Amino acid sequence: MLTLSALPFVAFATIISSALAQGAAWSQCGGIGWTGATTCVSGNTCTYVNDWYSQCIPGTSTPPTTTTASTVPPPTSTAKANYWFSFGDSYTQTGFSPTGTLPAVGNPLGNPPYPGWTATGGENWVDYVTTQHNRSLVFTYNYAYGGATIDANLVTPYTPTVLSLTDQVNQFLSGAGTKPASTPWTSANALFSIWIGINDIGNSFYLSGDRAAFSDTLLNAEFALVQKLVLVRNFSEMSIIMLIIIITYSNAGARNFLFVNVPPIERSPLMLAQPASSQAAEKTVITGFNSKLAAKVSAFKAANSGVSTWIWDSNASFTTILNSPTTYGFKDATSYGSASNQFWGNDYHPSSYAHKYFGQQVGSLLGSTVW
Repeated sequence: MLTLSALPFVAFATIISSALAQGAAWSQCGGIGWTGATTCVSGNTCTYVNDWYSQCIPGTSTPPTTTTASTVPPPTSTAKANYWFSFGDSYTQTGFSPTGTLPAVGNPLGNPPYPGWTATGGENWVDYVTTQHNRSLVFTYNYAYGGATIDANLVTPYTPTVLSLTDQVNQFLSGAGTKPASTPWTSANALFSIWIGINDIGNSFYLSGDRAAFSDTLLNAEFALVQKLVLVRNFSEMSIIMLIIIITYSNAGARNFLFVNVPPIERSPLMLAQPASSQAAEKTVITGFNSKLAAKVSAFKAANSGVSTWIWDSNASFTTILNSPTTYGFKDATSYGSASNQFWGNDYHPSSYAHKYFGQQVGSLLGSTVW
């Protein structure tokens, strides 16, 4: 199990300058609002996908250029594709629907049009990792849903229509989890990520009761869902009835898991407008939850042979930037808006510019181990 707290940040100026260089294979190279590279490294062609997204596609020996899909049709083979099944809340959502256009070469996040319906309108960490911070073609199925909690029966979301983590996992199991011909993933080439808990804590930290015990309840529910994603091997220790249930509903074969802890949302502009006592109470709950999450991940890995786990420490990443925002090119730690020097895109969500860091860090954490 790895964490990212020790990885160095790359200065904001470095990220911007690298974006202006030639794009690497499978990275974005054009689209409405795109300010990065519009040409690709040798051996790749900038291929038009839609008005919002063009991508560097390997397979050409011509010099770097900008072309359209009409002149350079994208390759159709998916043999070397890796798959990313992402679950979470508004910090992760892109508005993906599993019944819509599925990820494919030239359109690695499927639907809606890139960058999707994100919390602050621009690219988020999932967009950046999918299109830039990886070493292969990645098809991303992003089931994350804004406002999601782990289980609506434990913490009620802001509206009944929100798809909880429970709903998202079940959505996967009944669709891509069956490994249809349209999504031929394997245990070896698929990553499963979960960033959840922000709304579970934000919607309940002020309630009375044993908060440590409630964090255990939440995490037990989360890891019961995670276990559904794991291929069951030890058949001899199970009853026939239990075996049938597990094979029918839970035999998805996941092996690679990325977990993300809860960031310091007590430092969001929304919470800074609340009494200091509320901020302190929320911070205490987050600290306890994150500690228990790390222990859960460790226990989960020990109990499941062949499973690999990573933890991206979003709390440490947020804290590092918020403690010294100007070091990373941001105006301050408290204001929000659409300007490129704002860490917060609105009063509760990081900006697309902050997500640049998050995507880079996750890509560095995973390295070449997964893709």
